[in-house]
Amino acid sequence: MKPAAVVPARVPTSTYRIQVRESFDLDATRSLLDYLDDLGVGWVYLSPLLEAHPGSDHGYDVVDPTRVDPARGGADALARLSAEAHRRGMGVVVDVVPNHVGVESPATNGWWWDLLTHGRTSRYARFFDVDWAAGEDRVLLPVVGDDDLPDPDGPVGNLHLVDGMLGYHDHRFPITPGSADDTDDPQVVHGRQHYRLVSWRAADTQQNYRRFFAVNTLAGLRVEDRDVLEASHVEVARWFRERLVDGLRVDHPDGLRHPAAYLDDLADLTDGAWVVVEKILEPGEELPPRWRTAGTTGYDALAVIDRVLVDPAGEQRLTALDDQLRGGVAAWAELVRENKRHVASTILNAEVRRIAREVAAELAVVPDEEWRGPVEEVLVELLAAFPVYRSYLPDGLDHLHHAAAQVRAVRPDLAQALYTVLPLLEDRFRAPALRFQQTSGMVMAKGVEDRAFYRWSRLTSLNEVGADPDRFCVDVDGFHAAMARRQATTPLAMTTLSTHDTKRGEDVRARISVLAEDADWWADHVARLLDAAPDTERGFAHLLLQAAVGAWPIERDRLHAYAEKAMREAGEHTTWTEPDASYEDGVHAFVDALYDDGPVTALVEEAVDRLAGAGFTNALSAKLVSITAPGVPDVYQGSELWEQSLVDPDNRRPVDFDLRRRLLSEPAPAAPLRPEGPLDDGRAKLHVVRTALRLRRDRPDLFTRYEAVTASGAAARHVLAFDRGGAITVATRLPLGLERSGGWGDTRLALPPGTWRDVLTGRLASAEVGPVLDQLPAALLVREDA
Repeated sequence: MKPAAVVPARVPTSTYRIQVRESFDLDATRSLLDYLDDLGVGWVYLSPLLEAHPGSDHGYDVVDPTRVDPARGGADALARLSAEAHRRGMGVVVDVVPNHVGVESPATNGWWWDLLTHGRTSRYARFFDVDWAAGEDRVLLPVVGDDDLPDPDGPVGNLHLVDGMLGYHDHRFPITPGSADDTDDPQVVHGRQHYRLVSWRAADTQQNYRRFFAVNTLAGLRVEDRDVLEASHVEVARWFRERLVDGLRVDHPDGLRHPAAYLDDLADLTDGAWVVVEKILEPGEELPPRWRTAGTTGYDALAVIDRVLVDPAGEQRLTALDDQLRGGVAAWAELVRENKRHVASTILNAEVRRIAREVAAELAVVPDEEWRGPVEEVLVELLAAFPVYRSYLPDGLDHLHHAAAQVRAVRPDLAQALYTVLPLLEDRFRAPALRFQQTSGMVMAKGVEDRAFYRWSRLTSLNEVGADPDRFCVDVDGFHAAMARRQATTPLAMTTLSTHDTKRGEDVRARISVLAEDADWWADHVARLLDAAPDTERGFAHLLLQAAVGAWPIERDRLHAYAEKAMREAGEHTTWTEPDASYEDGVHAFVDALYDDGPVTALVEEAVDRLAGAGFTNALSAKLVSITAPGVPDVYQGSELWEQSLVDPDNRRPVDFDLRRRLLSEPAPAAPLRPEGPLDDGRAKLHVVRTALRLRRDRPDLFTRYEAVTASGAAARHVLAFDRGGAITVATRLPLGLERSGGWGDTRLALPPGTWRDVLTGRLASAEVGPVLDQLPAALLVREDA
């Protein structure tokens, strides 16, 4: 039976994400509350707070879920922050991680240590998702380097006994009581443990505990077990029992066995608090209707906002350019299948093999090589063809059938294996179906976000989490349809432009998107840049140039770090596990030339000068739209000024809050000016953010519905406008085209009756667009009698 819909008692008017860490703990966050309150923020949104691996800056590697991390300030600091936030009328939302815990250093995680000590008899054995049979009743730990294990079945080098533990280099592992009493030989002791140290390479195929994606140091939790849920959420439950926290952001629900059941439990635990889920939806996909959540964390909204600011006229030329640079015609759909197939056959093949073992168990088959080979192969092909991150049976069978049809078309030789496997994957009560659902999202994330995104550089502002780079743009009508749907179905979901997971900061993307308006010029300019710079693979160089131009001026070390991550994630010429020094040296020489080679630097700066103004227009338009569109707007830390970050860890850099506090304390400019040049300090963006957040907080009655506001006249296609129920957003799109066509001319808005004032400039607004947008490229209109 479908549960009653959750109607949270409290919903934020907006959130502001803070990365809480040892160097910026909960007390430091509390000291920001006056600034955030002045900015107009509704709730402070905190990164994971439970005790994480020592030194963790992100907090997603929780080692003790029963307490607030002392390194982040501990329980008392959370209480102090909560009290101050509530005194100010603000709320607190916290990021929680139900899918996995950190096991990098076993001694820091009591549950994992006990599991390794006692094996299947451990009281925590059922907490972890371990396939004991696959490891001959041992947990396989892939930590051994090549030099220490030349023979996979031989002794492990550099083992030693130290302080009652088994040591391998700097690693420390527990020793089962009684297993070392009669010997001081570490090889003998190792052979008696409930774990076995194996080659790091074995993780790809032999791993017998579920991980977060391919991260060996994050072990999956079985929160579908009631005891595990309660033990891992005892501190979260206290937060709500003591009214310290008001809402939650749930990390990676697709990794859970039963996401809907988990959300039911969470709604009970929090008494129906505001909860959003980090769920990535493919175009056209919607959240399962029975999920007890306010909605997603906003990647779906981000994709639409970005694309309404992209000029469709640039698609053909940019496609041809990237095909030329990469030496062939590239089809995004095939690139996705190819990369998903690759990760399912390599770094995530252990998960595929586990599904195959569960298929064999269901069929009571002894899986010899002749049986196992085709079954594993058909599973790989199904995962590669799966069109969304995962299904939630019984809903979503059409996704599985879509994938099966693809496999039949391209691999008729696997027909018998498909006939064997498919019925088990269709049955939501069967183990293979449950495991397949948990695995498909891993394959999508690793194959697309962490691989294909770095091999596709047509227009890299579109290569974003939760988006389809093959979907080039959205027209104004499409945007209005998407937002009207959002208002009707998930009006309390989060809306975002930047997160700790976005591949490029919002304002980097805003500037890169201008290339769609200047595609012919960009193609010529790229040719000049590549001819002048050191030789490197041109397709990847195109991706790197867009990052440089989008984030310029960017410090050299940051761009080098991005280049290293991007080329290794792409995996075309070098990888994390097998780096090609010669290729990487060439890429780094290319990066250095952007700074040190005068003619190359001049070409980069020429591009930035040409794009920056229109990029700022895009950025201000996108920011105002994101704050005023349906949903709860989230401001990622620091993005009230220009957000010129690249992929993590670059986007987790410390934020200069002193600068932001100083700028916010200055009087609002009487006549805000359009930002000029790449070194602009961002105060125009701060003014937009402050004004819009304050209006949403102070006048929520102006944001209760969604209606398109139409424009007419020569430049009508450059206007994006909508009425939220008394607050009208007007934004500029395709700014280069607007400049070239001579401006707004006779373009007019069909404003509702009344006298309207732009709260960004303080001026009365007429229906003529030109005067409304002559000081800023965006306006926020409120009727005078409101």
